[in-house]
Amino acid sequence: MAKINIKIEGVSYQVEEGLTILEAAKACGYEIPSLCTFNHGECNLGSCRVCLVEATGARGLVASCVYPVSEGMEIRISSPAAVEARRASVELLLSNHNKNCQQCEKNEYCELLHVAKLTGARDDAFAGTHSKTYIDTLAPGLVRDTSKCILCGRCVARCQNAHGLGILGFENRGFNTVVSPAENRSFADSPCIQCGQCVNVCPTGALMEHSEIALVDEAFKSGKHVIVQAAPAVRAALGEEFGYPVGTPVTGKMIAALRRLGFERVYDVNFGADLTIMEEGNELLERIQKKGVLPMITSCSPGWINYAEYNYEDLLPHISSCKSPHEMQGAIIKSYWAEQKGIPREDIFVVSVMPCTAKKFENKRPQLVTDGLRDVDAVITTRELARMIKRSGIIFNRLPDEEWDGDIMGEYSGAADIFGVTGGVMEAALRTVYFKLTGKEYDKITFEEVRGHEAGIREAAIDINGTVVNVAIASGMRSAKVLLDEIKAGKSKYQFIEIMGCPGGCINGGGQPYVRSCFLPNEDDDIIDTYKEKRAKALYTEDERQTVRQSHNNPQIKELYEKYLGKPGSHKAHKLLHTTYEGRVGFN
Repeated sequence: MAKINIKIEGVSYQVEEGLTILEAAKACGYEIPSLCTFNHGECNLGSCRVCLVEATGARGLVASCVYPVSEGMEIRISSPAAVEARRASVELLLSNHNKNCQQCEKNEYCELLHVAKLTGARDDAFAGTHSKTYIDTLAPGLVRDTSKCILCGRCVARCQNAHGLGILGFENRGFNTVVSPAENRSFADSPCIQCGQCVNVCPTGALMEHSEIALVDEAFKSGKHVIVQAAPAVRAALGEEFGYPVGTPVTGKMIAALRRLGFERVYDVNFGADLTIMEEGNELLERIQKKGVLPMITSCSPGWINYAEYNYEDLLPHISSCKSPHEMQGAIIKSYWAEQKGIPREDIFVVSVMPCTAKKFENKRPQLVTDGLRDVDAVITTRELARMIKRSGIIFNRLPDEEWDGDIMGEYSGAADIFGVTGGVMEAALRTVYFKLTGKEYDKITFEEVRGHEAGIREAAIDINGTVVNVAIASGMRSAKVLLDEIKAGKSKYQFIEIMGCPGGCINGGGQPYVRSCFLPNEDDDIIDTYKEKRAKALYTEDERQTVRQSHNNPQIKELYEKYLGKPGSHKAHKLLHTTYEGRVGFN
């Protein structure tokens, strides 16, 4: 890339041609106050006017986030006019903002509050009428509060960039403008897949997960046996809420915290992941050997399932009938575990800690009820768990490293650890399918061909003892659509496809800690580009540390089948571990 010469505050620099003033300034060691520095590269409309600067060749002040540098440009960030203009821009945003910061769950991570401090904005500088407020709490996964929205458009761009969907957009005009689903509907009345990617990029509390902390509190008060299970991606990100570098696995401290919060048993969803591989691997082999519906597509991601039900009803038979791992494990807790412990099923309350907001929608599905009881009673995100730990007074960093409860479902394989990364479910399944077809373990253990942490499509042809299994992996619905359209057109060459709703997989789920440079002072400047890679590495490292790395070798999984389920695909296994899907008419 060609270099050009510019000046910032009178100092000469050489920067790459094509950068915006905001980007060039950052490269030269300046952090212009803005509301778009930390937005994962999502679109910027320049509408908030927070990053105004003076630049030669421009008429008046310019928004540095959208204005490109040019040869010989002189930029003033700290001129009185620029400083006063930035402060006024933030004050105008505050004038129409619900400033209940104390109650806002985004309090520690609000970018509006951050730039208000940087610019010295006064919250009463402009007084007047507020726009009409809409608060949408009807959807299980997401909450929308327009009184906190600053109309930045990040959520609109993220929905489009990640999924090719246009669930959110600008409705109305002028003072009545809101960001919402079409016709200002609820998320519950739109084809929203509840993935929470919009929440991840929202700079304020306008978009949040639908908290279920109160449900957990009530369960503790009720005297029920409150059991918790945590997904693998949670341990790879929870530490970020407590000052650990991104990608630091904090498994032991997380377990210790969960015990101190009062949970009677603390289990790893990895047991459910191993169980999923046993059922899903068996289902895939049956479809291949009996010429069933192919390609088979994984079913662990509820955001992806929502998307399929809204947009590809005719392809639902391609989706594995397996429940997702935490739902499988919930069903086992309320059946086999309950029988072994002599506890009535109705006295058990199962809580899942997930990196995902769509899991909140999933556990409300009528198909995930067994003998009148939900398999899982409440879902809290990684962020919600952090809030519970902080309010309890627990000093996370000082906790000892403890182990999962080991009874009945305490053991798991390394294959289960990697479920949280795009390609992880595929690799875990291939390790077991290889054994089923050959009668021996795959020497290398890892299938590097299916690994990666970025969104997009990866494919591989795996030769297993003469049987070639063509596989594909996609994360984010924009990528998934390509594979789905091939199936619909009868052009798919694959036998097995893994799809995850969130780009990069569960490590980048809508319930994970926010990744913002301003709130991660100890991270490198490239953290926005590398956080998925670092979280993924944490899970691959966990896999490598395990003695058992294939799901079919988990001794407690073997025992469960011997004593209770019989074999993968048995009648009892289908009742407890499998489900159905149905198209949702009216949103296509």
